[in-house]
Amino acid sequence: MNTTPVAPVVTRAGHLYGDTGQSGGALRQSGVSPEHTPATKIWFGRVSNEPGYRSLPHHHAEAETGGYVLKGHGRIYFGDDYSVFLDLYEGDFVFVPPFIHHVEANMSVTEELIWLTARTPDNLVVNLDDVDDSVLADYRRA
Repeated sequence: MNTTPVAPVVTRAGHLYGDTGQSGGALRQSGVSPEHTPATKIWFGRVSNEPGYRSLPHHHAEAETGGYVLKGHGRIYFGDDYSVFLDLYEGDFVFVPPFIHHVEANMSVTEELIWLTARTPDNLVVNLDDVDDSVLADYRRA
């Protein structure tokens, strides 16, 4: 039996872990993850998109994802040719099922989009072939 106690671990502001799965213009940084804490079954972090930026098309393999919009107006494109979308605003939560191909976009060309994201078991990111911006309804770059 392991007698070494596991203690809480704090990741201080400004010291988030950035060597994690990325997809284009969505910057993912973890506060809690197996890479830098004793966590074994959760990834929890901050995802940000600069004004007018979006992720590459991607999915998160078998990981379930919960998101919370801390700041801004985000949109998740999914479905055939990414023709279906959901808009999210400050205070909204979203669940993204495993293996769903999607694009995460900042719909503002002047304000940053910040999400808090929890994923189990880890931040799995499988990038897919990019699509032209024109297939994403109402999306425009800064």
